Amino acid sequence: ERCRVTLIDYGAKRNIIRELQKRGARVTVVPAVYSAKEILATHPDGLMLSNGPGDPADCAFQIETLRALLGKRPIFGICLGHQLLALAAGGKTVKLKYGHRGVNQPVKEKHGARTYITSQNHGYAVLADSVPKGEPCFYNANDQTCEGMIYPEEHAFSVQFHPEACAGPRDCAFLFDRFFAEMGVSGYAAESVD
Repeated sequence: ERCRVTLIDYGAKRNIIRELQKRGARVTVVPAVYSAKEILATHPDGLMLSNGPGDPADCAFQIETLRALLGKRPIFGICLGHQLLALAAGGKTVKLKYGHRGVNQPVKEKHGARTYITSQNHGYAVLADSVPKGEPCFYNANDQTCEGMIYPEEHAFSVQFHPEACAGPRDCAFLFDRFFAEMGVSGYAAESVD
């Protein structure tokens, strides 16, 4: 094992675990009702926040838990995890008039020319300008909504889309490598794993 990752399960997809394990992580899955103390007792090198259903603003306990965890370990959040992390960092979310659904949602890098094809299934979005210490890093090419945030001081980042999508698209699997780099685990090449 190269590192330990604790996955907080808000409704996690199995492929999140596979993506972490194939990069050499020992993964411990804990329920969404675990406290910050219980989560840190698993001795993680990093924290993975999973996808899940519903209105993120209804998850008061989980938001408070993440607020207590911010800055304690590197964090990577996906979908609901992205929204909860933004709320924990003092931001706001909004219900979309039309949700983002399907495996062909275009997402653009804020600083860069690349557009990624992503898998999405959500009805809420983070209001990027509302997050005090966060910086938006991806946005939806169709409606310009926030698709990713970076929290440099806390060694945390999150995305609204699903980089673990199985059976694809695979455009954004590199984000798992970025998470490992945040944990100080280097030397992984995405091409070396199938």
